[in-house]
Amino acid sequence: MECRIDQKDVKTKDNEMKDKEIKDNEMKDINPIDVPGENENPETESHTQKLNIEERFRDFLARWPKIHAFYLKYEEILVYLVVGGINTVVSLGAKFLWNIFVFDAPLNPTVLQHVVLSSVAWIVGVVAGFWLNRKYVFKSHGPAGVEFVKFSLSRVSTYFLDVFIMEILGPVLSLNVYVATIISAVVVTILNYVFSKVFVFSKKKGTKPE
Repeated sequence: MECRIDQKDVKTKDNEMKDKEIKDNEMKDINPIDVPGENENPETESHTQKLNIEERFRDFLARWPKIHAFYLKYEEILVYLVVGGINTVVSLGAKFLWNIFVFDAPLNPTVLQHVVLSSVAWIVGVVAGFWLNRKYVFKSHGPAGVEFVKFSLSRVSTYFLDVFIMEILGPVLSLNVYVATIISAVVVTILNYVFSKVFVFSKKKGTKPE
């Protein structure tokens, strides 16, 4: 009986050793890249999520073929209009709040007040507009510092244009500040797209995204 028990123990130990070797070999065959949670890049993950949102929106529009085709053809312009609308609301909000809380809400500000209001709207618009346009409209992967300088320079030209339009429509034509601002914003928004497309975020042939 003792011999038989020893033989069974030996067989059991042999089986355990074999099982352990099989498990070790299986673990060696696993590619570390395939292990969940390892070697994941947060930027790649967020980029994938963003693409998934865009793809879902395109799939949603695919229910209406004509609308879907129109969107794909003019996607950059349409997204720019949405982003431009958001940026306009943000910059004009800052401008009107300044007019209300700092200048006591005059309907016909002085020349100096017009300059200050346009400056406030310009600064807020540049900061918010650069980030929104770079990330969502033109999807640029160029050097952010260089692009910000170009973006700021392009906005300088439209800033002076905004001041000029406000001076003509306000003190000269006696339009109130809200109507004059809306007219100026339409002209400036169009020119800002042209400058961003051609000068700031222009995509050169042969350049690869980061």
